[in-house]
Amino acid sequence: MSTAESAVAPAAATLSKEELLRDYRLGWESRQASLTGRKEVFMGKAKFGIFGDGKELPQLAMARAFRPGDWRSGYYRDQTFMFAIGELTLQQYFAQLYAHPDVEAEPSTAGRAMNGHFGTRILDEDGQFKNLAESKNSSADISPTGGQMPRLVGLAYASKLFRHNPALRELTQFSHNGDEVAFGTIGNASTSEGMFFEAINAAGVLQIPMLMSVWDDHYGISVPAEYQTTKQSISEILAGFQRNAPGEQGFEIFVVKGWDYAALVDTYQRAAEVCRREHVPVLIHVTEVTQPQGHSTSGSHERYKSKDRLTWEQEYDCLRQMRLWLLQEGHATEVELDLIESEARETVRQARAAAWEGFFNPVKAERDEAVQLLNQLATETGRENELHELIHQLEQNPTPVRADIMRAVRRSLRLVRDVKRSGARAELRRWHEQALADNADRYNSHLHSQSEESALQVEEVKAEYAPDAAQVDGREVLQACFDAILARDPRVFAIGEDVGRIGDVNQAFAGLQEKYGELRVTDTGIRECTIVGQGIGAALRGLRPITEIQYLDYLLYAIQILSDDLASLQYRTKGGQKAPLIVRTRGHRLEGIWHSGSPIQMILGSIRGMHLCVPRDMTQAAGMYNTLLKSDEPAIVIEPLNGYRLKERIPTNVAEFTVPLGVPQVLREGSDLTIVTYGSMCRIVLDAAKQLEQVGISVEVVDVQTLLPFDREGVILESIQKTSRVLFADEDVPGGATAYMLQQVLDEQGGYRFLDSQPRCLSAHAHRPPYGSDGDYFSKPNAEDVFDVVYEVMQEVAPQQFPNIY
Repeated sequence: MSTAESAVAPAAATLSKEELLRDYRLGWESRQASLTGRKEVFMGKAKFGIFGDGKELPQLAMARAFRPGDWRSGYYRDQTFMFAIGELTLQQYFAQLYAHPDVEAEPSTAGRAMNGHFGTRILDEDGQFKNLAESKNSSADISPTGGQMPRLVGLAYASKLFRHNPALRELTQFSHNGDEVAFGTIGNASTSEGMFFEAINAAGVLQIPMLMSVWDDHYGISVPAEYQTTKQSISEILAGFQRNAPGEQGFEIFVVKGWDYAALVDTYQRAAEVCRREHVPVLIHVTEVTQPQGHSTSGSHERYKSKDRLTWEQEYDCLRQMRLWLLQEGHATEVELDLIESEARETVRQARAAAWEGFFNPVKAERDEAVQLLNQLATETGRENELHELIHQLEQNPTPVRADIMRAVRRSLRLVRDVKRSGARAELRRWHEQALADNADRYNSHLHSQSEESALQVEEVKAEYAPDAAQVDGREVLQACFDAILARDPRVFAIGEDVGRIGDVNQAFAGLQEKYGELRVTDTGIRECTIVGQGIGAALRGLRPITEIQYLDYLLYAIQILSDDLASLQYRTKGGQKAPLIVRTRGHRLEGIWHSGSPIQMILGSIRGMHLCVPRDMTQAAGMYNTLLKSDEPAIVIEPLNGYRLKERIPTNVAEFTVPLGVPQVLREGSDLTIVTYGSMCRIVLDAAKQLEQVGISVEVVDVQTLLPFDREGVILESIQKTSRVLFADEDVPGGATAYMLQQVLDEQGGYRFLDSQPRCLSAHAHRPPYGSDGDYFSKPNAEDVFDVVYEVMQEVAPQQFPNIY
């Protein structure tokens, strides 16, 4: 472990006076932005504020070590760093505080995230990757503490792949021989999160160029370090990660004070050099950091910090200490520094004013236009008395938001709903329709890819079979598919527990590590969260990872990062970033509580922004993988656990055939009732359909194939129009995916209009199956259950034809 002292700071000594004063100016501009931002929140111009004051010097030092091609995965106090690398202006900073929904004004999130959430636009207007090797890159921030860590592992891991896989050398748009460093930042309190420790361990095992900074201001909101960290020092408890000599596996760990500018500059230069050159992960523990305004605008730190602590923070404020150092070293005079501080205040004032005008003036113009239309409506319809109060409130509102405008317009149209002929009413309705479309783009767009590589744009290629195609285990179909994928695209790699040497627990990658090498088919430790994060980061850097979660039940370890990071990525950047990661897993029927999970309701509610594929067999799964790898979107593919040794035929075009997403398949035609299902339940339902046929009931069986998206072409609705009855069946808990499917068909598609009988749902019990075959039979729907529910429906229709069974 290395402790930096300002007495030994050769890197800082090489900086010119202009460079030193530039940093001082940037530090003060950032500080003034924090102070001004807090005031804007208290004045009601912004909803919430969280700022980077106190962290200015460490971030200025970090920025000096950050090169084109490097990546940041940080948290919401890194404003000074973003200013310093030239990827954030003061006006953009305030535009984000005001939630400006224009991507030109606020390029990080287009007003979709709170302030302090930074990201660079790594995609062009067509949704294609820019030249990331020549730009300074920041992955899009998320709020959950520690959530930046899993993705950070992947960003650094990509450098390892780019350096050691010769087939990737031509991808100079993404890397220069893997020289890029992934810089991570986190607050000391958030190092208590499990994701932090998991990521640190993964980085040490992988030996990747990950440079992790911990800003240690001793608190996590009001909770001091003694409640957060053993020994109150993250560097001390991670000392065992320190490598003993070059070439050994481990970390380099540095400790440096957050107010010591010279030592900070030197530390970051040395740390980045070893990280970049040797691909050794580095931890920099930045201690004695202050937080002058407390955690956020939601509270005051005077409530929980002692007077002694507050006094110390004033004295060791990093900008005050830098001022003293500049004076002591003769780099500047009092007059020069006073002028810089004064100019910083004015620069920030002007940026704030410009950002507010840029945000508010378009809203004000929309308000004025709406008021004019409303006045015309009131005059033409003679409803002045009824509309006066609505118009007056909107017109006199000093700081309206778009919700105020739409509220007034919609309520006004409600009041004149009985007016038959009115040009003013027709014009206001047109305005309302256009405003809804504009606001849909501002606030609801880009949940999924809008590029030409959208998964929904992939052309279907049907599977073809040789006349004498042999029946093989389903796993062999997947193996042939993965073999073809790895052969055709060097960007593809697969990682997961047991994926490498033994070819995964169900052998779909059997022999492929030996064929393509450890960098392409790779074992990992038991760490689901960072397996997914490793994929997210690598996908951000232009690679095409397939990350495996061994069993669907274990997706719980990764669901937070899938939900908060991956699923929301396109949305929270308004199309500025993408990470087309495929998460491969297996679930549904087997034996036991933790190997038979079907938590589809949880997944559906958590991953909007991803696709959810639920193939019934391995051939369908293979076609879905081909589809997804032609697209630029993330997805989860849940293979049926008990299907790997069931017999299927390998298509002759296993490398090319595709399965369209959101297009159900009718597996069996029928006339009396439609059964809608997916995954392993397809075999159960088809068995029941044969049994029902024996008693004179004709069932149509529809496999939805994907739950997200769901039946884009109305296949299920067409079936219900024919049968007039429907059963939704799956293995999730009651009220889970069956309720989702019912809502999609009856509500979204209007299927209720064609029903002659009550729609039914058949799901598993509210618990998971106990171990053994009987546990499965009595816990999840079986063919007899399906038979009985359908029989009950038909008994209501024709009781004499279908008498009671039990």
